[in-house]
Amino acid sequence: MTALSLEEISTQLESPDLRDRMVALANLRHVSPEDAVPLIKKVLDDESLQLRSMAIFALGVKSTPECYPILVKILENDPDYGIRADAAGALGYLGDVRAFEVLSRAFYEDTDWLVRFSAAVSLGNLKDPRARQILLQALDSKEKVLQEAAISALGEIRDIESVDSILRFAQSDDWLVRQRLAEALGNLPTPKSVSALKYLEKDNHYNVAEAARISLKKLEETGNQA
Repeated sequence: MTALSLEEISTQLESPDLRDRMVALANLRHVSPEDAVPLIKKVLDDESLQLRSMAIFALGVKSTPECYPILVKILENDPDYGIRADAAGALGYLGDVRAFEVLSRAFYEDTDWLVRFSAAVSLGNLKDPRARQILLQALDSKEKVLQEAAISALGEIRDIESVDSILRFAQSDDWLVRQRLAEALGNLPTPKSVSALKYLEKDNHYNVAEAARISLKKLEETGNQA
């Protein structure tokens, strides 16, 4: 694909053809955030949810001071739950600790599980230890994906004290939950983590066993460096 100039991208973002607009947006991948964000904003209210989703993701990776308030507004006000979930995810990519309060509120108040899932994942991406209580609460969710997100995020924020709380998932009937546990334990160096990983290393699902092996190696290397 031949790279388009900024002028060509700008013009193509206004094309009536959705494919043209999508190609133009994709071309912003190699453009500086300062040049990209004004163009991304042109399609934030596009009729295509797919294009809007792409644009919101782009705001998360093309960080300028303008991106944070835009994403917060979308998360708090957009009527489409998928778009709100995209905004929550993009806030995690920004890595701005100001998003802690916004994401916490979304987790507690949004009625859609997908938004709450994205908020939990992003709280992990922020690596803010204040997320601990929210994530521990998410472990008790009836939604398996929320449990997965919480387990992963507790590993991301390296909350050693949560090890006892997440170990109960070692015998989950969902292999994805067990895999997330194995991955998270690799960030939580405790004797209990090592014991659990040795147990998970014998899991009958390859992905779980492999994740446990990788985490054990990670803990071993961490211990050697300590």
